[in-house]
Amino acid sequence: MYAIAPELTADQVLQTFRHDVPTLLFGAMIMAVGLVAAAVSEIRRKHDRILNYLAFFAGVYGLRMWIQTGMFTMLQSWSFYPRLSHAIDFVVPIPAFLFLNAAGFLHRRARNALYVMGTVLGLLALATLAVGPRSIFYQINAVLVIAGLTTLVLISMSKSSVDRDAVVIRRGLLIFAAFAFWENFRSLLGISLPNIEPIGFVAFLVALGYVAARQTLERDLQLGEIQKELEVAKRIQLSILPAEFPSSANFHVAARYVPMSSVAGDFYDFIVSGDQQAGLLIADVSGHGVPAALIASMVKVAATSQRANAADPARLLSEMNAVLCGNTQNQFVTAAYVHLDSNSKTLQYSAAGHPPMLLLRDGKVAEIVENGLILAAFDFATYTNATHPLRPGDRLLLYTDGLIEAANAKGDSFGQDALSALLRQTAELPPPAASDQIISSVRRWSALQDDDLTVLVCDYAPVD
Repeated sequence: MYAIAPELTADQVLQTFRHDVPTLLFGAMIMAVGLVAAAVSEIRRKHDRILNYLAFFAGVYGLRMWIQTGMFTMLQSWSFYPRLSHAIDFVVPIPAFLFLNAAGFLHRRARNALYVMGTVLGLLALATLAVGPRSIFYQINAVLVIAGLTTLVLISMSKSSVDRDAVVIRRGLLIFAAFAFWENFRSLLGISLPNIEPIGFVAFLVALGYVAARQTLERDLQLGEIQKELEVAKRIQLSILPAEFPSSANFHVAARYVPMSSVAGDFYDFIVSGDQQAGLLIADVSGHGVPAALIASMVKVAATSQRANAADPARLLSEMNAVLCGNTQNQFVTAAYVHLDSNSKTLQYSAAGHPPMLLLRDGKVAEIVENGLILAAFDFATYTNATHPLRPGDRLLLYTDGLIEAANAKGDSFGQDALSALLRQTAELPPPAASDQIISSVRRWSALQDDDLTVLVCDYAPVD
C-alpha cells in the first residue's frame, strides 16, 4: 500500500498529478493496446508471435511510462524502486526488436545482431538492478538503440512494396523510429528536453490500428461473399438430392439429410422408384465442406450413369468405382446400394466400405453386410451381392457413419447397438416420423455435430 511522504503537501501531490496526467493517459492507452493484442492471440488459440511480441512491447512500454512518472515515484517508498524504474529502460527495446523480427522487417544478419543487442541490454538491466543506475549504462543503451534504429531505417528504405498495409506499417514504424532515435540521441548528448518518444509510439499504434481495421472490414466483406456463395452451393447440392420417393404400392421410403456445414459430402439417390422395384443408394465422401460436396456431385453423375445396372448392386458399384477412380483428388467414397423386387420378393445388397444396412423384421434387427473396397481408391476393386428374402412388414435402414460415430460430452459414441435399439423403438412409426426421431435422437446424444447425418428408411408393405 502506498503512503505519501510526510514532507509532501496535498498541493504538491496535486500539482505533480496534473503534470503527469498526459503521460499516465498515454501509458494506459498503450498498455490497453497490449492487452487487446494478448486477448486476440488467446482467443485465436494460436501462438501468434507478432501479437505476443506486440503485447509484450506495448505492455512494457506503457508500464515504463507509468512507473517513471513523478506521481508513482512520489508515492513509492520502496528502496529498490529506483533501480527497477531505471532497469526497465533497458528491457523495452528487447520486445520491440523481437516484434520487428516476427513481422519480417529484419534480415538474417540483422537478426544475429538482434540477439547480441538483446543479450547486452539484458545484462544492462541486471547490472542496474544489482548496482543501481549508471550513466555509462545509458550511454551503451543509447548507442545500441541508435545503431539498431539506423539499421532498421536503412532496411526499410531498401524495401519496395506495393502492399498498402506494409507501406502504412512501415511509415508508422519509421515515425516511431525517428522519435526514438531523437530521444536516445538527446540522452546520449545530455540535452535537457521533454521526452516526446511516446508520440512516435502512438503514431506507430495508429498505423497498426488502421491496418487492423481495414483488414477486418475487408475480411468481413470477403466473409459475406463466401456466405453468399455457400448459400448458392447449398441450394445446388440440395437440388441434386431427389425429392420424396414417389407414391408406391409396395414401398414407402423416407430420407433425412442433416449436413454438418452449409454443404457436405453425404449423398443419397433413388436409382429405381416404382410399384414393383426400388433401388436405394447412400454414399459418404471423406472429408467435409466444399471439397466433399464437389465429390458428392460426381457421385451423383456416376450413379445416374449406371441406372441400366440398377438391378445388380455389385455391378452398379463396380461401374461407379470405374468412373470415380482418378478423379477425386485422393478423396474416397463409401457407399451402399440395395435393390428391392416385390415380384421375386428378394432384396440384393452390396456396399463399398459402408456401415451395414439394418433389417428390422418381427421386432428383431439384423445387420446386412456385404462390403467391398471403398470407391474411388482402387481401380481393381470388386463387389459381390448379398441376396435375402423380402417379407411384408420388413423395414430397412441405410445410414452414414455420422450417426453411429456421434459422440456425447464424455466422448462415448452413439454406436451400432443404440441405433438398432432406436430402429426397434420406432417400428410403429411411419418412415417419415421414424426418420425424424432417429435423427433427433442422435443429435440430442451428440455434444457437437462433427459429421453429416443421413438416413434412409424403407418399408416393404405390399398391397394384398
